This record gives sequence, C-alpha cells and structure tokens, in this order.
Amino acid sequence: MCSAQHLSPLKEIVYYSIPDALAADKPVQVSLRDNRIFHVPEGLGQISTLRFLNLMGNNLEHWDDVLFTQKKLESLNLQANALKYVSPDVAKLNRLQSLDLSDNEIALLPKEIGKLKKLINIYLSHNSLTAIPEALANCKKLEVLSLNNNQLSYLPQGISKLKNLKTLLLGYNQFNEFDREWIQLRSLEELNMEYNRLKYFPEEIGQLKNLECIILNNNSLESLPESITQLEKLEMLSVSHNRLKLLPRGLSKMTGLKTLILTGNPITAAEKERIQKALPWCKVYF
Repeated sequence: MCSAQHLSPLKEIVYYSIPDALAADKPVQVSLRDNRIFHVPEGLGQISTLRFLNLMGNNLEHWDDVLFTQKKLESLNLQANALKYVSPDVAKLNRLQSLDLSDNEIALLPKEIGKLKKLINIYLSHNSLTAIPEALANCKKLEVLSLNNNQLSYLPQGISKLKNLKTLLLGYNQFNEFDREWIQLRSLEELNMEYNRLKYFPEEIGQLKNLECIILNNNSLESLPESITQLEKLEMLSVSHNRLKLLPRGLSKMTGLKTLILTGNPITAAEKERIQKALPWCKVYF
C-alpha cells in the first residue's frame, strides 16, 4: 500500500472540548481540531490521562507549556498549524508513538527529537526543512518517516540505522541520489522519491527485498538497474516523466508487480510491446 497510515484511533470516547473532558472519568482522547485557536487551553493541564490529542487545523504558532504536562500522550497531531519550530521540550513527551507535524512552517528540528524512544511514526511533510538531525537515528522503533515537500538534499548517515523503517517518503525535495547507505534499511516497504533530481538508481536496490512500492516520478532517470527485477514483493513501480527508453531485460521475473506507470517517457513502440509481453499479469500505463 503506497500511503503512510496513522496509528489506529483508540476506541475510547473522543471529547471535543476541555470542559467535557474534565467532566469525564479518565478521558483518553481529546480532539480540538479546526477550532481556529491560537493557544492550547490551559485546562488541558488538569487532565493527566490523555493518550491521544488532536490539534490539527488551528492557528498555533508556539508550543504552549501545557502540552508538556501530558506525560501519557501516545499520539499528538499538530498538522496544519503555523508552527515555525519544534520545542526541545518535546522530549518530555517520552511516550509518543505518533507525532504529526506536517503542513506547518518548520525549518529546524531539535536534537531532542532523538529522545522519543517509542516513536513509530513521524510526519514532517510540507514544511521548510533543509536538514534532519543525526539524533533522529536514536528513534530505533521508527517505521514511518514522512518528509515529502521540504527542501532536503541529504539525510544524516545515521538514518541507515533505522532497522524497523518501513516507509520513507522523500518526494518533492532536492535529492540528487539515492544514498547507498539506505541499502541497510532492509525492512523498507515503501519508497517515494518523486519530484527530485535523480539521474540514476543504484544497482544495490535489489537488496531491499521487502519493497512493495517504489515511486520515482518526475526525475531525470535514463535507466533502471537490472537488480530491480529481483524485488519479488514489489507490487507498484511508478517512474512516469523520466528519460527512460528501455527497461531492464529481466522484467518477466517481476511476478508480483501489479501496476507499472511509465507515462511521459520516450519509450518506443517496440519496447512497449516487449514490456507488455513480459508482464501480462501487470497493468501497464504508457
């Protein structure tokens, strides 16, 4: 499946105001989504049982101190606010498993992000990041790293230590290459590097045996490595709007491939015929 998923919502009652939550017995979920608030209500500090807090779609520019009183918080959604930074105090939320900071104006992550040892999902797409701190590699349980639509041209070397990483989303950035260090991400299932500056894809990609989805649209690729045909679990390969004229010879080995998107490439009629014959079970888009 080619989209990162949030943790499953908790089954407990969701409270949509602080007064309602305060009147409840040990509330677990509060959603103040789309309330147009500029500050987190102080009353939140009187609740000590929250595990899920949704503050998406507000006007928050700062990290109010009351947020850091939520010691049991497992999921914090701050998507689509006006945050320009991440407070170092985020380390106090050391039970966080999911942190959504996408659609803000964040230009810098503090090294303290690496203290979130239980973090599984972090969403940072649609920000203004030019670098990621090396300390993120300390989040050993991380499975989803979403960085689409930033200004990144590299990731720290330590990222290759994230042995549980399943989803790496790097679309709409400024990457010139797929770093060979990432070949160590053996659990990777989904890779998105569309709208970057890739001119080649490494032969070592064939070592990432768990890949199910690769999206490389709108780069400058002139070829794909033969080893990509060794990815037996690959179901989706999208390489539209590149400079591909030929695909690897061993296409018929890709028996798991269900969707192949090749639109916007200078592929000849003869090559199109060869591709379709090699992949009769696959839906191919030219």
